[in-house]
Amino acid sequence: MAERGQSDNQGRMDQESRGMGPMGNSQRNEMDRMNSSENNGEESGSRKTSNRGFAAMDPEKQRRIASEGGRAAHRQGVAHEWSRDEAREAGRKGGQIVSQNREHMSEIGRKGGQSSGQRRQRTNEERGDM
Repeated sequence: MAERGQSDNQGRMDQESRGMGPMGNSQRNEMDRMNSSENNGEESGSRKTSNRGFAAMDPEKQRRIASEGGRAAHRQGVAHEWSRDEAREAGRKGGQIVSQNREHMSEIGRKGGQSSGQRRQRTNEERGDM
């Protein structure tokens, strides 16, 4: 009896290796199709997601809905209102984060210098000081 069980297992393994195992060809093809579509040009571990609900709305509609929610919260008295100290602290933290980006700060300085130079040039032209 042990020999028969072994030969059954061996026969099953042979069939599976030739694609005729417990999973039929149509099931195997479906599995292959699903696997290839999941990894089609994407990094492993990432998934495609589709926006639904709020995320699927156009940005203007999202703003309208969010704005209405904010107004409703204020009417009900449950909205957060910033104190002077909280606002100051939030602004300080934001400034620290932005100033860490040297490229961004350099761009801001460049734009400021250009604006200042253009303003100075216009003023000199108006006076006739060229």
